[in-house]
Amino acid sequence: MADKKSKKNKNQQNTTIAVNRQATHEYFIEERYEAGIVLEGWEVKSLRDGRVQLKESYVTFRRGEAWLAGAHISPLLSASTHVKPEAVRAKKLLLNRHELNKLIGSVERKGYTIVPLSMYWKHGRAKLEIGLAKGKQLHDKRASSKDRDWQREKGRILKHG
Repeated sequence: MADKKSKKNKNQQNTTIAVNRQATHEYFIEERYEAGIVLEGWEVKSLRDGRVQLKESYVTFRRGEAWLAGAHISPLLSASTHVKPEAVRAKKLLLNRHELNKLIGSVERKGYTIVPLSMYWKHGRAKLEIGLAKGKQLHDKRASSKDRDWQREKGRILKHG
C-alpha cells in the first residue's frame, strides 16, 4: 500500500522543464505538436537541473528533418571532462513523417513559422511542444493584452460577488 502512495507522489511532480512565454505574446498559435528531442547525456543532466532557455529558439528544416536551433542548455560544472559541451547546438526533433510534411508545407506555402512553446518530461523522456504560428502585429498584441486584463478583472468581480 505504501508503494502505491509513493508512485502517485512521483507522478504528480512538476514535469515542466521550461516554457517560452514570449512565443504566445509574439505569435498566434494555430496548432500544437509534441516532438521528441535527440540529446546527449550531459544535456539530459542539465535539463533535470532546469538549465534550459527557449526564449530565442526556433525550429528549422534541413533535408526533410526538423531541427531546434538557438535553445540554450547550460552545461553543469560536474560534466564529464572528456566531453566538450556546446551550449547552443542544433538538436534534431523527432516527428512522424506525416507531421513533418504538414509542417514543411505550412511553412513554405502559407508563411507560418514553427516556434517551441514548452519543454517537459513524459515517461522519463524529454519532449518539446512546438506550435505552428503566425506572427502578431502591434495592434494584435494590444488587443490580446486588453482581453487578458479584462478576463482578470472579470474574475475579480465574480470572486467578490
